[in-house]
Parts: sequence; C-alpha cells; structure tokens
Amino acid sequence: MTSGIDRPPLRVGLAQFKPLKGEVPDNLRRIREWAAGAGQEHDLLVFPEAALTGYFLQGGVAEASLTAEQLAQELGEPAGGAPDLVVGFFERRRHRLFNSAAWLTPDGDRFRVVHVHRKLFLPTYGIFDEARFVERGREVSAFDTRFGRMGMLVCEDAWHSLPGTLLALDGAEVVVIASASPARGFAPGSGRPGNLDRWDALASSIAVEHGVFVVVSQLVGSEGGKLFPGGSIAAGPDGAIMTRGPLFQEETVSVTLDGSELDRVRADTPLLSDLELALPHLARALVERVHGRSDGGARPGDHPSAPADMALHPSLADPGQGGSAGASGGGAGGRARPRPGDASVLELDLELVERTLTGFIHEEVVGRRGFERVVIGVSGGVDSAVSLFLAAKALGAENVFGFRLPYATSSQESLDHATLVLEATGVEGRTLDITGPVDAYVEQHEPDLSPRRRGNLAARFRAMTLFDQSARLHALPCGTGNKSERLLGYFTWHADDSPPINPLGDLFKTQVWALARHLGVPEVIVEKPASADLVKGVHDEDELGIGYPRADLILHWILRGYSRDQLERSGFDPGEVELVWRRLSSTHWKRELPTVAVLSETAIGEFYLRPVDF
Repeated sequence: MTSGIDRPPLRVGLAQFKPLKGEVPDNLRRIREWAAGAGQEHDLLVFPEAALTGYFLQGGVAEASLTAEQLAQELGEPAGGAPDLVVGFFERRRHRLFNSAAWLTPDGDRFRVVHVHRKLFLPTYGIFDEARFVERGREVSAFDTRFGRMGMLVCEDAWHSLPGTLLALDGAEVVVIASASPARGFAPGSGRPGNLDRWDALASSIAVEHGVFVVVSQLVGSEGGKLFPGGSIAAGPDGAIMTRGPLFQEETVSVTLDGSELDRVRADTPLLSDLELALPHLARALVERVHGRSDGGARPGDHPSAPADMALHPSLADPGQGGSAGASGGGAGGRARPRPGDASVLELDLELVERTLTGFIHEEVVGRRGFERVVIGVSGGVDSAVSLFLAAKALGAENVFGFRLPYATSSQESLDHATLVLEATGVEGRTLDITGPVDAYVEQHEPDLSPRRRGNLAARFRAMTLFDQSARLHALPCGTGNKSERLLGYFTWHADDSPPINPLGDLFKTQVWALARHLGVPEVIVEKPASADLVKGVHDEDELGIGYPRADLILHWILRGYSRDQLERSGFDPGEVELVWRRLSSTHWKRELPTVAVLSETAIGEFYLRPVDF
C-alpha cells in the first residue's frame, strides 16, 4: 500500500470478537472459521487484544499462553484466499509472558509469523493489573507485509504519543491497534461509553499527526462484570473516522484503505516530513530529558510539569475525562468540580445503560454460567423493581421468577407494590411468608432478640430461601443492591449482597430512580420514600441521617479523590460530609470476602488469583 498507483486498496475487517474465557482451542477454532468466511472479502482480518483467551485472566495467563510459532501452527492450514491475520494473545517467549499481537500471513499450507508486537504500556491501576502477570515489551518497529509497511500497537500503547510517532517515522502506512477496552463512562452525549469517545480522539490524533491510517479492533463481551463494548473504528490519514462498529455484539466491521489518500494528505499537510526535519533536535532533547541535561539543567522529576512518560496527545490533557470514568462518572467527567446540589455529574445515558445492563445479565447468566433463568426477591421497592424489569428484558419474562418474601413487619403496601411490578413485567410471582420459620428460631432460641438482629435474621433467611428456590428452578439468584447502600454499609452482610450477579451494584440510588422512570416502573414505587420495611414508618433517611440525593453527591466526589476538607470548602455541609465519610470508611469489611489468615505462598485471592469466569 505504498501508493494508490502501486497497490490496490487494502480491504480490512475489524473482527469484534467475544472469546470463550480461557478456552484457547475453542477460540482458535472460531478464529479459523472467521478467517475462512472472511477471506474472499478481506485482505486483512484484525482480532482484538487477548482474543485467544479473554482479557482479565490474572494468574491464568501462564496456563493459556502460547508461543507465536504455536499460534501459527494451531491456526492450521489457511483456506483458499485466506486473509492475513492480526491476533491478540498472551505470548510465552524465552520463559517470559507478554501481552502480544501477532501478524500472520498465509504461506502455502500454513500461516507464517510476520511480526509480533509486545505491549509496552501495561495498565496497573483501577480495574487493571497487567504488570503483575505479564512483562513489558521493549521494542516498537514497523515491518513489511505483502500489503506494504505496517505497524502494530496493543491498547494503551496508543494512549502515549511516542509509539505511534516511532511507527510513522519507521515508515508505517497503517497503524493496527488490537484493544480490549472495558466500557467506562455512561454520561449523556454520544450514545456510546465515554472510553470509546476517547478512542475516537486517539485514533484521529495518531492518524492526522502522521498521515497514516489507524484501525482499532475492540473486544466484546462480559468478563466478571467488566463489559467490553466493541465499537471498533478506523481513521483516515486526515483524521476522519471512516467506519464504526456496533456496540456489544460480534461482527466484522469492514473498511477499505486507499493508499492514494496517504499521498494526498501528506502533500496537503506535511506534518510527518516536518517532524523528520526536526527529529535530530527533538531526539537530542529527549536523550537529555531521560539522562539529565549536560548543562546542569533540571533532571527528570525536578520540573513541576508532567512526568516524562505522560501521554502527549491533546485529547489526554485532562486525565479525568472519559477514559477512567466509571458507570457513575456523570456528564462532566474529570472537568467538573464539587458543588452542593449539582446533580448533573450523576446523569446517565439511560438508554445506553439499559442496553448495557440487559446485555450484562444475558451474558453472565446464559453466556458465562450456563443458566437460562434467574430468581429475584421482589420487595415492592425500586431496586428490586428495576432488577426485575432488566432481567425480564434480558431473558424474557418466562425465564424470571419473582419471590415475595414477607415477614410479620412487612407492610401490605410493599406486598401490593411487589404484585404491581410482577404484573407490569409479566413475571411469574410466588409468595413465601418467612414469619413462621424466623419466629420459630426466635421463640425457641432467642426470645429477647433485638429488632436489629431480627431484621438481619429475616434478611438472611430471605437470601437462603432465594438460593434454595434457585436450586429448585435451575436458576441463578440475581441481586438488587445499589451502590449507595453498598458504600454506606446499609445492607445485611451475606444476605442482600449474596447473589452471584448484580446489575445495580455500580449505580447510585438516585441513578436507580432515574433508570426506573426510564424503564417504566410504576410511578408509585419510584416516588415513595426508600425503606428497608423493617419498622413501620421508618425510612432509609431516618436511619442513615441523610437523604440519598445529598449522600450520593458526597460519595461521588469522595470516590473521585476529593478530601473532606476540599468538599467542605466547596460548600458541602461539614456534618453530612463527616457522616458519609465515617460510614464509608467503617464498612469496607462488608464489601470484601471474609478475611483469611495468610500462611502460605499460595493463599487464595492473594497469590492464587483467578477471575470468577475462568
């Protein structure tokens, strides 16, 4: 693809792939089938990062790794007219492990390895922990293929300016990026997760700065609650987005790259040639920056500016914008500042959230765990109502079972509202009164039981009942707890938090209310005060000492790294800040598995690490 005259346009397929977690043989078979089916229409098929295994593998990396030569061998004999392949995989090389991407080309009766790129930048923050399980690559270089000179990067490599620059300077005409970027940021806007907006900016920036094509192939699927949205893209050398893949579904996204565009754009905007002229001076400055100035100037770390390895793309200037935002990140991302009463930071793209959560339920229940049904405890409150609505949309009402589990203190209104939700969704309901068995324990063993202990006992009996009913129905229990309650510790340990999947656990209570209205939950349920329904007339705000709208804002900013003093200086009520901070800080234990004394070098969850779906 050295020019539009010398070579025909390159037909690229971006394979939005959903790997079977850790199942290397099955994923190899599917890649072979995909390549055989795409060969007549594509010259190059690009699979995402970690396509052979799934991304969040933790200590399972060693078990699922291959050498590049093994990968080529296991792909078998290419079909007639097979395309070249780019495959993301965990690589074993010289007794070391890497997160790599291999370019393979058909060569007679086998695939031949043309080039392997080993990921340079290993994210080890937030939900990422790569550097614990694989080593960093040390090289980045372009390479020749039958279609011209190419370059490859893996995911975060593209978030830093130097790798793309080095590939362009080395003659790459196309930069191929294999990525597994979990969905983060569901604020209103583009209708896509915020991290995909960041990828638009990254791909366009690399392309327009260097006059190259950039293609990004994204993983899809759910891995232990981390959702990969797809949304693969290609950018032309003028920075324009040429194509965009669908969200949350497997598909080959096709794009044709015309080499004559390189000639036209580089003639019109010769940024790469300008860079080549300035390169000797920049290279000298870079060496000085790394090793210290010979003139006695500042050394790395002396200057109050950003560190030497900071990403240089203009799109990354604000580290809080888009890329690392959670589902509750809000519309303003990292640029917003704390203001009492400003709930805009908690606003969500509710249509996108609905689509994401229904996909999550279906993927986790059917795709990952092999069930078809779920059971849900229906209390008559907004949380269980939203979970019921989402599950019915995801699995079909016939595969969802709602259980009303009243105790003697439960109000008739709660039962009526639970019935209303069941009727609205078409879900089969059943009432199992737990008063008898709970009171039998109390009367026989603990007649002086306090109301708090009685409430916790009832909550745990409800959880036990749901698990037993799930076994009877061959179904999976689905949770209903929201993020506010989890952070404030306002739930019964090993009861409300016990179901193996929970679609609402990263949504603040105020966001659950907004989603409920979007889904069509009956207004009487959305509008009523939140209550655990343990004591007549006592609501959550009475027990917490603060309402959810105010608590959610404080929690949002604490999770964003703001201190109590900063929030108070921003105008938040000091007493409320202290209340929320105290509840958050004193209940970390409720959000963790039981504490185990670590006595060995193989302690589960400390040394022996495997994701829930491996």
